[in-house]
Amino acid sequence: MSVADAFRSFLGNIKITNGLTISTRYGEITAALNKKFRDTESKTANSLQVGSYGRHTAIKGVSDLDMLYIMPAGTWSDYKDGGQFRLLSDCAAAIKARYPSTTVKVDRLVVRVLYSNFHIEVQPVFEQSDSSYKYPDSYKEGSWKITKPRDELKAMMEFNAQKNDNLRRLARMARAWKNKHGVAMGGLLIDTLAYNFLKQTVAYDGKSYLYYDWMSRDFFAFLKDQPKQDYYAALGSGQRVKVKKDFRRKAKKAYELCLKAIEAETQDYRNDRWRKVFGSNFPPRPVATTAADAVMESVLKSEGYEARNTERFIEDMYQIDIRFDIELECEVKQDGFRPSLLRSLLAASRVLQAKKDLKFFVADTDVPQPFTLLWKVLNRGPTAVRRDCIRGEIVPDNGRLEKIERTNFRGDHIVECYAVKDGVVVAKDRIHVPITE
Repeated sequence: MSVADAFRSFLGNIKITNGLTISTRYGEITAALNKKFRDTESKTANSLQVGSYGRHTAIKGVSDLDMLYIMPAGTWSDYKDGGQFRLLSDCAAAIKARYPSTTVKVDRLVVRVLYSNFHIEVQPVFEQSDSSYKYPDSYKEGSWKITKPRDELKAMMEFNAQKNDNLRRLARMARAWKNKHGVAMGGLLIDTLAYNFLKQTVAYDGKSYLYYDWMSRDFFAFLKDQPKQDYYAALGSGQRVKVKKDFRRKAKKAYELCLKAIEAETQDYRNDRWRKVFGSNFPPRPVATTAADAVMESVLKSEGYEARNTERFIEDMYQIDIRFDIELECEVKQDGFRPSLLRSLLAASRVLQAKKDLKFFVADTDVPQPFTLLWKVLNRGPTAVRRDCIRGEIVPDNGRLEKIERTNFRGDHIVECYAVKDGVVVAKDRIHVPITE
């Protein structure tokens, strides 16, 4: 498989697969609001699909969808003076009345309509003469704010055409990287950074899949070298896009992984290295069809020994749409010694030896409660193979957001945690645990 074929297949693998369901839900909500405010039942009039889905940069597993409902201009007088929360409540009531079995909640800025595996945030707006929209903020006494999604949609469409469809494709690949490595970045920030990267270079204007290895490398180099800042000016609208979490360290790691993958261009294991950047949707790892297949799908070999490949993959169990941050830490304990943190030990170039107690725990997270936490412990290296102890199962948390382990044998071990909310993995983190003699 050539580089071009590999990236073409990868982008095909991350395409949205439930587009018909999403469009149906958009139409149902639009019809409910049109019936309430205009006494019509059109499923398309007066609404606008925005966000990643509207910009055509969303990927498979997207769970956070956005739409604007354009209110009749004549209703402005009903809500303009302190009616922000009432407007949101009226919209929620209209949706709930038409679809009583659907969970509908009023939030500060939007009405959240919850379906299985995804939700739609509905924002009622009043269109302004410059094609911007005034939307309600129900916090405290209430206020009105301005959004300019049409400017963002137009900038995406026009610039994508100038760049040979590379803007949207790069934005989708960046989302796969975000989901693989647990990078808490909003969709508009990703699209803006991809836009800014391609705006400052003409190297890929006429290029396509054959050059996506180099484009990936250069994009992550661009990200890692960004100055630290709290926000960016969104493509098209110029409105502020918040940086939730500093992404530069993980971008630097991705850049280094790209270099290794490019070095292996002529090797059989080239795609294995790209999967370390973008995840298992990069070809050709097959998805196990049953739990038994997942256990026995392959055998690992090392130094004359064999072990069952018992590793599970979270993407085979849940949709992945990283929207929040979660930070995993590890406390190292041994009789007669003061407890210390694993990251501090490794930063000080100290080695981690066997026969120590490890407590992995969530040090910080912004995932709103309630959520479910899952754990994965993977053993790698010759000793793990010899002992037939690869592990890699995905197990539930004990209710305390922590997992206790013990260093039994040398190797490069990995511990991951996943925060699952409404059936979707919305945050993840991992720690490498290198154990020496």
